[in-house]
Amino acid sequence: MKFTLSWLKDHLDTEADVATVAEAMTMAGLEVEDVHDPIARLAPFTVARIVSAEQHPNADRLRVCQVDTVDGPKEIVCGAPNARAGLTTIYAPIGAFVPGLGVTLVEKPVRGVVSHGMLCSASELELAGDSDGILELADDLTVGTPAAGVFGAEPVIDFEVTPNRPDWLGVAGIARDLAAAGLGQLQTPSVQPVPGTFPAPITVRIDAPDMCPVFAGRLIRGVKNGPSPEWLQRRLTAIGLRSINRLVDVTNLVAYDRCRPLHVYDAAKLVGGEMVVRGGQVAKDTPEHEGGQPEHLIALDGKTYTVDPAMCVIADAGGERPIGLGGVMGGESTGCSDETVDVFVECAWFDPLVTAQTGRTLSLNSDAQYRFARGVDPAFVVPGIELATRMILDLCGGEPSEVVVAGQAPANPAPFAFDPARVASLTGLSLDDDRIAEILTRLGFEVARGAPWTVTPPSWRRDVEGPADLVEEVARIEGYGALPSTPLPDLGAPSKGVLNPRQARVRLARRALAAMGYAEAVTWSFTKQSTAALFGGGDDALRVENPIAADLDCMRPSALPNLIEAAARNAARGHPDAALFEIGPIYLNDQPDGQRTVIAGLIAPRAARHWGGAPEDAPFGLKGDLMALLETLGAPVASLQLAQGQNRDWWHPGRSARLQLGPKNVMVEFGALHPRVLKALDADGPMLAFEIVLDAVPEPRGAKAKTRGPASLANLMPLTRDFAFVVEDGKAVGDLVRAVAGADKALIAGVSVFDVYRGAGVPEGMKSVALEVTLQPVEATLTEGEIEALSAKVVAAGAKAGATLRG
Repeated sequence: MKFTLSWLKDHLDTEADVATVAEAMTMAGLEVEDVHDPIARLAPFTVARIVSAEQHPNADRLRVCQVDTVDGPKEIVCGAPNARAGLTTIYAPIGAFVPGLGVTLVEKPVRGVVSHGMLCSASELELAGDSDGILELADDLTVGTPAAGVFGAEPVIDFEVTPNRPDWLGVAGIARDLAAAGLGQLQTPSVQPVPGTFPAPITVRIDAPDMCPVFAGRLIRGVKNGPSPEWLQRRLTAIGLRSINRLVDVTNLVAYDRCRPLHVYDAAKLVGGEMVVRGGQVAKDTPEHEGGQPEHLIALDGKTYTVDPAMCVIADAGGERPIGLGGVMGGESTGCSDETVDVFVECAWFDPLVTAQTGRTLSLNSDAQYRFARGVDPAFVVPGIELATRMILDLCGGEPSEVVVAGQAPANPAPFAFDPARVASLTGLSLDDDRIAEILTRLGFEVARGAPWTVTPPSWRRDVEGPADLVEEVARIEGYGALPSTPLPDLGAPSKGVLNPRQARVRLARRALAAMGYAEAVTWSFTKQSTAALFGGGDDALRVENPIAADLDCMRPSALPNLIEAAARNAARGHPDAALFEIGPIYLNDQPDGQRTVIAGLIAPRAARHWGGAPEDAPFGLKGDLMALLETLGAPVASLQLAQGQNRDWWHPGRSARLQLGPKNVMVEFGALHPRVLKALDADGPMLAFEIVLDAVPEPRGAKAKTRGPASLANLMPLTRDFAFVVEDGKAVGDLVRAVAGADKALIAGVSVFDVYRGAGVPEGMKSVALEVTLQPVEATLTEGEIEALSAKVVAAGAKAGATLRG
């Protein structure tokens, strides 16, 4: 929305300059985008007069002019065909920046003759008008007169209008807010009705009241159309509009002055004595068009548009011929020209949604559509046509008919209760009731003071629906800079660390995984519903009603699908050996609160191309990382139970397991992911992963962190003994390792598996597990008897675990 400073002062009595106005608008919530000041741009340019114009000695199309300028006589080389003696024009001195050319003038020879300045055309000064030659001005202008004064240049303010404030699309609405903010006194002239001298010969029928509830019209006969006066042309040109003729310029002026779009029809081109407002129609079946042919309209922009039933149409000829799109654009067939004598003026209120949808469907934007789509003032229908009538009579003459009105305007906004104390409670502003009432009244609200107040919004403020909106209006006009600055209360230094125990464990896990070589991934908490179904989710309980994307329509039941897809994306870009982790929430519909925090990790082991194939120790490496992480988190690693064959169906059934503290407290699931799941997610296997439910990991005993004691380093050499036990083939080796390690915790420093054998010498259904037991003497070297006694304890511990010493 653009307007000039002088235009604003037609509605606002103020001495403020353009900078002050722009600042006041910004503080009142009107976002000023640009202030264009042509006075400063045209400052170097002044009026000059050509004394003589002689042919250039070295060029046929150039003339050497002797020019009387503000700087005295100057010799200027000019190539304009209209350069002649006695012509009054505009002079640019050396050093001036010419906006239309984007250059700064320098003194230089032109075909051997030095030019000491420039004579300017309209385009070189970025002015409207003929640019075939230099400007031709009135002979009575004095040499040295500033160009800005000659062309009536003045500052233009351009600001962004928010969708809820269509009243700002008129200069009168801007002046109202600035007057309320104290920048001046509102002086918008009231609209005086123009009495009609004869009944209107054209009637109006509304067949689509949901699209156009009210339509007013008036015939003005005997008008004399033609070019608009200079003041009107300058006003429209300053804001970027092209002057067309008096009748059309009046409608544009009222649209920008009062936010009241209008349309004028050449009455001689109307067919019949009735105008009909209806929806678009489809013609009856014809041999060429089965099912009917939609209506078409050639609009004022010369383009043909296809009309559908969802669009509002203005028609004549008994409603048969479309002559305009209601609220968007008129038709070419009834447009006004300089030969128009009788004009029918339209002033209606069109439904904002219908108008907005019509513009989107047809990709057709106009000043009228822009305003009607936001909702203009329905109470200004009749005043709008009266205002336009007065301007047409003043500029074009003529005789007006009586106003014909069809339909009824939408009801004004309903009043509601308002407690002025809400201003202080919501904003902290300490304003008395008189000041609050003054602000609201200046903005056009009707205030009935009582207990509580009753406030009625004006017809042009349909965005105000409750007390909070009024509080915002008061704060906006009083000034956001007046809002009190109240510091938060000082609660003293925290007695403990900033992080709670859960946050501290998350930080520990993040650092530990990063140290192991994993890269952290931050993915959405959503996934595709079909993907969620692969991981036990995907039902309607986890479906998002308004997803941000079609493939993010479900809350994720696991963090693994996002990590799998991330690893697949890395592989597609040449980085197949991925090691990723993520710490975040998952959502389960079978849990009381439905949300859990998990630590998920994934590796996609890809060895370099080699005859040996993929690394065989990758699963054990993953398990080692997992156990180290659990130990870092303070989990009771020694008490964990390893359960196989009980994982959910997205895990490989023979290559996965879970760690648990009893069957009801499953802490971790880990292992290889099922090839079926990887294929569904377009990922190449194998992939190994783990998912720790952080909520299921008990916090370590002792809330206070213990300081590390002195290192205990043994001064005696350790020794090892090997044991081979025969156990059932389905027996977990880890259970045997833990049993042996507990045989003597003081002397046994470690137990490791170095061989597993099945075959000759081992009964069917059994396996031989070879363990290396490391013994660490503490006070003295162990004797043979002590070693034998310890070996007996190891054998006994193995027996308790269901293993026998292999003979």
